[in-house]
Amino acid sequence: MEGEKPKTLVCTVLAINHTNLCYSVCAVCERTLPDNDPTSLCKFCNFNAFNSVSSASKRLFRVLMSIASDTKVFTVICFDRMAKVIFGCSADEFFDFAKLHPFAAVSASRILEGEMFKMTLSKPRNGNAQHLRVVSVVPLRTGFQPAIETLRKLYGK
Repeated sequence: MEGEKPKTLVCTVLAINHTNLCYSVCAVCERTLPDNDPTSLCKFCNFNAFNSVSSASKRLFRVLMSIASDTKVFTVICFDRMAKVIFGCSADEFFDFAKLHPFAAVSASRILEGEMFKMTLSKPRNGNAQHLRVVSVVPLRTGFQPAIETLRKLYGK
């Protein structure tokens, strides 16, 4: 993607990395928490004098996907707000669903393969980031249903 301006394009989802769809953050300040320790507390909020209660954590989406436009294939990262449009639920809700249905992430990936979206992509603000960010997503299929709706029908919930 040339230039610094965000680029809007019509694309198809080719694949979604279903192995790591979300990450843990502090429920108060949304700073990233270590993935390997679910009981860890936010170092910022835990030591904050104004916050006497230990902070809980929550999950946010971070979805790595390959998309194809009419001219190029991109690897993009879709963070929480945009991923909620595609998945139709919060990352916590999807995580809880996946605990009951272990193949839900794989199934969601397969459900979304081939879906067409109008996406706006931008360069990451963080200099260390390597993938374009999805900053806007609009499903193009009239009968589009978020992945969680199809999963609920599939698993009978």
